[in-house]
Amino acid sequence: MKIIKFNLPKNLDDLDNKIVEVAVGVIQRNGSIIYPTDTVYGLGVSALQEHNIERLFKLKKRPETKPVPVMVRDIEMAKKLAFINKGKEKILRAVWPGPVTVILEKRDIVPDILTANKRTIGLRIPDCLFTQALMENLEEPITATSANFSGEPPLSSSKEIIRVFSKAYPRPDLILDVGDLLENPPSTVLDLTGLKPKITRIGPVSKKELDKLFK
Repeated sequence: MKIIKFNLPKNLDDLDNKIVEVAVGVIQRNGSIIYPTDTVYGLGVSALQEHNIERLFKLKKRPETKPVPVMVRDIEMAKKLAFINKGKEKILRAVWPGPVTVILEKRDIVPDILTANKRTIGLRIPDCLFTQALMENLEEPITATSANFSGEPPLSSSKEIIRVFSKAYPRPDLILDVGDLLENPPSTVLDLTGLKPKITRIGPVSKKELDKLFK
């Protein structure tokens, strides 16, 4: 388990491309990373490779009956994974990038193991410069589940993450340590699979804020 400690960049000039390259290399070699987002730390593997997803479940000690959310680079990548019409695209452009996971009907390219055999998938684009730079250099989406053991609270402290996962087996291949993230709940979950948008989990974005977007 490799640990790289650095400060989150606030602009492109502060971005260390070498760190991005290391993280990209781990994902491309079918490895796993723990990375910062705009909410909590995420646990990432290639989201379209079944053997990587199986490893993710072992890393998180997560039952395969629970679906795994996914991080995408942009709406074009999202369209490859889910059915998105003009109305839904308008909503996505309003909430992304940001702490909102959107539930959509998935396409056949998405492995059933990722979605617990459900017909839907959760997608999001975090409002985090580093994760966006990471995705710009990847051809496939990666998982965006929180970096913690299943059933335990999400972690925003790198010290806690290192403590927890250093004692575990298997371990993630790389931890991107940017210290303590701001105290934020996991992302708001917005379901767009019905006739009307439905909020299934309140997070950093409130129902009131989302209602304004729908109007």
